[in-house]
Amino acid sequence: MNLVIFGPPGAGKGTQSSFIAKKFNLYQLSTGELLRNEIKNNTKLGKKISSIINSGNLVSNELVDGLIEKYISDRTYQNKIIFDGYPRNLIQAQNLNDLLNKYNQKIHFALRLTVSLDTIIKRIKERSTLEKREDDSEEIAIKRYKTYEKNIKSVIDFYKQSNLLKVINGEASIIEINSEISALIESI
Repeated sequence: MNLVIFGPPGAGKGTQSSFIAKKFNLYQLSTGELLRNEIKNNTKLGKKISSIINSGNLVSNELVDGLIEKYISDRTYQNKIIFDGYPRNLIQAQNLNDLLNKYNQKIHFALRLTVSLDTIIKRIKERSTLEKREDDSEEIAIKRYKTYEKNIKSVIDFYKQSNLLKVINGEASIIEINSEISALIESI
């Protein structure tokens, strides 16, 4: 089973993906982790990614898709992937669909963690270990949330039209969210 989990920064995607991966023997695929690993391992691609990021630009859809294809094409991960925070836009959603079709796989469902901006701000403040002024971190949280909400609408519509979208109340406790997601997975 392959699934997508998405929600705004601070929604708990990573936490839930980690729990689900362990519980159901799945592989958590975070594009952020993939990019960081390439940079950390100082690969040729990692140097390119580092250069792009350091110049303040976003890594292209093509580059991210190439990294993801490595996992989709590997039989070890076949139908065992949680796409954590990916896709982030309609082009990525369509590309992911095409890549999965190419390797005879599919998304079984897409989980959307819904969380209010107030909750996100509270969570980010609680988990922040950086010494910043509170209004700076709140300002960044608001900007990231608004950017996310603007870009994700087409992804939500894409999965809704495919009857794959499952909306999860991300305001609930970690245990309640995990129970709801587990029940969905077990129902397949």
